[in-house]
Amino acid sequence: MNKISGGLVLYQIEPSSKQLKCLVAHPGGPFFKNKDDTWWSIPKGEPDPGEDIFHAALREFKEETGMIPSGPYLELGSIIQNNGKEVFAWAFEGNWPDDRLLVCNEISMEYPKGSGKSWTFPEIDRVAFLPIEKAKKKLRPQQAPLLDRLAERISLAKESRAS
Repeated sequence: MNKISGGLVLYQIEPSSKQLKCLVAHPGGPFFKNKDDTWWSIPKGEPDPGEDIFHAALREFKEETGMIPSGPYLELGSIIQNNGKEVFAWAFEGNWPDDRLLVCNEISMEYPKGSGKSWTFPEIDRVAFLPIEKAKKKLRPQQAPLLDRLAERISLAKESRAS
């Protein structure tokens, strides 16, 4: 059975430029240290046994960023990553100030694989609140459609308010 993850996209429409910005996260650990474009992700994770996927998304966002998310939430559907994992996502509006401290949970894993050496490091080592096109360049390519759906839903919401 393929695994699933739930994630959240923090977004903001910048008041001065009206530009859509989204939060993306860089994975921590030695394997990802020198990897940049196409390696970032939305904050996400797998549900605990019996946990609803949306609640997993809320929990994972808080664990990976230290920020407590608050709705309303826009459903962004799901995507399938290259590894077969289905990622369900929601978006919420908010702000990530440049000086906000990233508070992330730590994970332990064997590295290099088969070495018997265990390392502990933050699950994500940095985040960036970027204009949508820059954020899409950082993201794993399979996750970029989630940001496209966000932009479309925001645009549709604006149109319905205008009419």
